[in-house]
Amino acid sequence: MIKLKIVIGITGASGAIYANDLISKLEKYDEQVEQLAVVFTDQALQVWKHELGDIDPGTLKFRQYPNDSFFAPFASGSGNFDVMIICPCSMGTIGRISSGIANDLIARTADVMLKERRKLIIVPRETPYNTIHLKNMLELSQAGAIICPASPSFYNNPQEIGELVGTVTERILKLAGLKIESFEWMNSKA
Repeated sequence: MIKLKIVIGITGASGAIYANDLISKLEKYDEQVEQLAVVFTDQALQVWKHELGDIDPGTLKFRQYPNDSFFAPFASGSGNFDVMIICPCSMGTIGRISSGIANDLIARTADVMLKERRKLIIVPRETPYNTIHLKNMLELSQAGAIICPASPSFYNNPQEIGELVGTVTERILKLAGLKIESFEWMNSKA
């Protein structure tokens, strides 16, 4: 089985619950992950504390890199990371990436993923979208990024918030190329 090298960027958009669930699930499927790195923006840490309070991001078992440093293996195409997931992704981050402004590690890594034609999954958590948001997401989609809004599904009749969140994070993991067990529409096993 191929093991993936994955970097997760976490920005200051609301939705830290998605990032936390994504990281927890990646721990569960660690046999499919060769390396996992995490980068928080300063605003993401503030939102994380506000939304998740008692969950300390400093206790994550994966290596964290400061967003103001470019001394990370995934800041260069030669680092050979397979997938970048930005979850949640603020509209400011989307705007900078779509404009080619690589002024921090998250934006630089996204730029690397696009130039190397590797998988970049962007999970915006904003509503409603204005025309600028839509144009920026179209630009990124045309450049090869996958736009996966944090829009939960209801096919599996979720009963709690964690199940709703899981419908998004499981979709992200499948898009990243992981083989996971999750609800599949019209599949008799579910």
